[in-house]
Amino acid sequence: MFAVNANISRIMRSVIEVGPGSVPVHLQGAVAVLNEEETVWEAMLSGWRAQQFARNLAPSTVDRRRELVTRFRVCADAYPWSWTVGAVDEFFLELRAVGGAAQSTILGYQGALRMFLEYVCDPRYGWVEQCWQRFGDHPAQVFHEWNTARHAQNGIAQPGKRPYTRDELQDLFDCADERVVRIRQKGSKGWVTAFRTATMMKAAYAWGLRRNEVRSLDLVDCASNPAARQFGDFGIIYVRFGKAMRGSPPKRRSVLSLPEMDWSTEIMRQWVEEVRPLIARPRASCLWPSERGGMITADAVSRAFNEVKREAGLDDELDFHSLRRSYVTHLLEDGYDAFFIQQQVGHEHASTTSIYTGVSPDYRARVVSDAIARMATTMIPTAAKD
Repeated sequence: MFAVNANISRIMRSVIEVGPGSVPVHLQGAVAVLNEEETVWEAMLSGWRAQQFARNLAPSTVDRRRELVTRFRVCADAYPWSWTVGAVDEFFLELRAVGGAAQSTILGYQGALRMFLEYVCDPRYGWVEQCWQRFGDHPAQVFHEWNTARHAQNGIAQPGKRPYTRDELQDLFDCADERVVRIRQKGSKGWVTAFRTATMMKAAYAWGLRRNEVRSLDLVDCASNPAARQFGDFGIIYVRFGKAMRGSPPKRRSVLSLPEMDWSTEIMRQWVEEVRPLIARPRASCLWPSERGGMITADAVSRAFNEVKREAGLDDELDFHSLRRSYVTHLLEDGYDAFFIQQQVGHEHASTTSIYTGVSPDYRARVVSDAIARMATTMIPTAAKD
């Protein structure tokens, strides 16, 4: 027993000395192993996983990157020490031409694959030397500026991604409400989930929330605002699962209820007090429980939303996130300060908030009319004096 523990201790000391992600002890030197190429490949993946966890990246991010690197290896039909720029071209040509991948997807994939090769090519981790000793070859960076996409702007999205107009938003919400009434009149229990979908959509717009932010809310995340008691128990929404910066935990923020959105507080009260108890299990804390009792999944939110959107006859390019775009745009049109809006939606930089903005033609026309009126007002006293 002592010998086993001593052996484990030696391995742990070795890991601590070389750091996470380095060539493991059992591969160091020229030790023979079965299925050499596959063993080294799996060790590389495990090492990269450890290195990313050491950077405090989320497990979901690490797993997605591992799947992508494995997918590229299969497509290239070669291990990293034999990857070529030709394999890069073939992989992404298929993604764009056959799979129809978006530009942002391509950019993300190329960035992840580039980071993997940066890791295995870094001499501090020992993979270059290891591959040269075993295979007479070594990994090299094959993702360069001249054969990959460049991140040339703050946000990448399809041109169709835009906020809803106020009329489109009204049509969307009306359709969601009509579905609730129609399903309930048929005597189906599905009206409760339809009510949940309608309320979630309105909450996402009324407080400018992302899909994951709104679905992750708990009952305790809704609170009163002493400075605005007219909103009752929904004067403040505490977001605990905001979009995280790379390698950081989810960002927290508080979102204040606004007079323009006062209609939302009564809808939320009705959901919490009257409808939610019909589906929630005892002592459940999530604001939007699923039929099975736990938190509703992101895919379930998207599916339910898309059903309403299609029934309302709205453009395919308008998605759940467009509710958040609409929040930013409509607050700007209503005269709210840009910095206040930035704080409400939790953007690190004002430039990010500006990307969300898509003011309507009516708003721009009103701005011009107001400017003309101000100019006329200033010119009248001058004309009278002359």
